[in-house]
Amino acid sequence: MNSGSSDRIERQILLAAPRGKVWRALIDAESFGDWFGVNLKGQCFVAGETARGHITYPGYEHLVCEMQIERIEPEHLFAYRWHPYAVDPSADYSREPTTLVEFALEEHADGILLRLVESGFERIPLARRAEAFRMNSGGWDEQMQNIRNYLARP
Repeated sequence: MNSGSSDRIERQILLAAPRGKVWRALIDAESFGDWFGVNLKGQCFVAGETARGHITYPGYEHLVCEMQIERIEPEHLFAYRWHPYAVDPSADYSREPTTLVEFALEEHADGILLRLVESGFERIPLARRAEAFRMNSGGWDEQMQNIRNYLARP
């Protein structure tokens, strides 16, 4: 599902798993890194702090993913800020605005509905806004399947 807006990406997926298991996959940094494709070994997500680790996707291992943890509402909402599609190792993204990524969990008759919203693209510099939006949009399609597959493991 995409809202059609150029400022936000929205996805949702129904997960056949208990709320606690879905929540752990999101909030436990090492588990998150396992399905998301970032090495976050030995780290914890804490509101107000930054988590960072090397991307583990083939071809992107030289890049570091940095997430400023914004909000943690137990078993309901996990939110962080980051620089979208920050893949040019020679670029300094530190002065750019970030986007906000929010994962919300909702009860559903058949499991847990995971809603994802990444917003704030209209604040990203025009020179890279469209590409960041396009790449993250496709990336979230893949990540929704990654968390589903991760949760299906025994």
